Amino acid sequence: MAAAILRRLNPTAAPRVAPLALARAFSDSTSPLTVETSLPFAAHNIDPPSRTVSTTAPELLATFRSMALMRRAEIAADSLYKAKLIRGFCHLYDGQEAVAVGMEAAITRRDAIITAYRDHCLYLARGGSLVAAFAELMGRVDGCSRGKGGSMHFYKKDANFYGGHGIVGAQVPLGCGLAFAQRYRKEGTVTFDLYGDGAANQGQLFEALNMAALWKLPVVLVCENNHYGMGTAEWRASKSPAYYKRGDYVPGLKVDGMDFLAVKQACKFAKDHVLENGPIILEMDTYRYHGHSMSDPGSTYRTRDEIAGIRQERDPIERVRKLVLAHDLATAQELKDMEKEIRKEVDTAIAKAKESPMPDESELFKNVYVNDCGLESFGVDRKVVRTVLP
Repeated sequence: MAAAILRRLNPTAAPRVAPLALARAFSDSTSPLTVETSLPFAAHNIDPPSRTVSTTAPELLATFRSMALMRRAEIAADSLYKAKLIRGFCHLYDGQEAVAVGMEAAITRRDAIITAYRDHCLYLARGGSLVAAFAELMGRVDGCSRGKGGSMHFYKKDANFYGGHGIVGAQVPLGCGLAFAQRYRKEGTVTFDLYGDGAANQGQLFEALNMAALWKLPVVLVCENNHYGMGTAEWRASKSPAYYKRGDYVPGLKVDGMDFLAVKQACKFAKDHVLENGPIILEMDTYRYHGHSMSDPGSTYRTRDEIAGIRQERDPIERVRKLVLAHDLATAQELKDMEKEIRKEVDTAIAKAKESPMPDESELFKNVYVNDCGLESFGVDRKVVRTVLP
């Protein structure tokens, strides 16, 4: 269906849309469209970018498909968790898809991304496969981390996606380290270093930001503000919830994180800025529909009316749907057919992931030490060898 729509728009366009194809694949195939972002950017110590964003029909269609696929994958993960096929922690991203897709549209795979534990959709945006994603969620060997990382530790080195970290805020200094390496090697690339509003008060964030500013590292600190750190509203945890201003001497922007085009514009602006001037903070004003994790119903600290209101007024997928229909890029039925295709694609990926075996027990000892093989494990008395690692 996606391919049929593209052919209708441009007979010479590529014959298909990959599941997560973004702007770069089809941006030259049609005339540009000019769209204004839903809200102006709020700025701290910097002039904000223009609200006028250039896009194309193929980009909007690919964006719709990418976000719809992410949404469907997260809903499927919810069902797999309830069926006990996914164990442990599981943090879902539905509602926040515009951040992942908009950011990807503004950068290249040579740029690095590092994030916390709400990482499934960022992995998919980086080009990760659905099969590898579901296999990892279910702890299978064909997972992106060989079944040993699970929900919180997705990883894709060939696309410079460095996880997937379970310790709140711990990825921020690591991301600044990635940016240090990029500058040291003169790569001309940047790191997008993501964290949530719940991590925004951590000391390590400010220590890393101070060093990044001193060394003018090419790092974009992205605060995904979904307004609840676990079950605590931002106003209860932060005296100043204007996270884009928290850098003081570091400039910042507040972005409508439910608007794909606003995210794309802000990330493009931020990348250009950090390559010349050092760090910037982007606060993405977004929202998660699920609870903090699968153990959180998400309705004890906020009302169902609040959730429904966000879905109705700000849903990122519906915003793109309206743009596509308003510019007559596809019919409502064509978009519905695309969503049906996505359902089948996700179901097929889950079935294939279930066929993947569990890791062998010997995998428990791999990637723990530099030299995995032949190490001796002693008991507490340090005298008796208990086992020899394979």
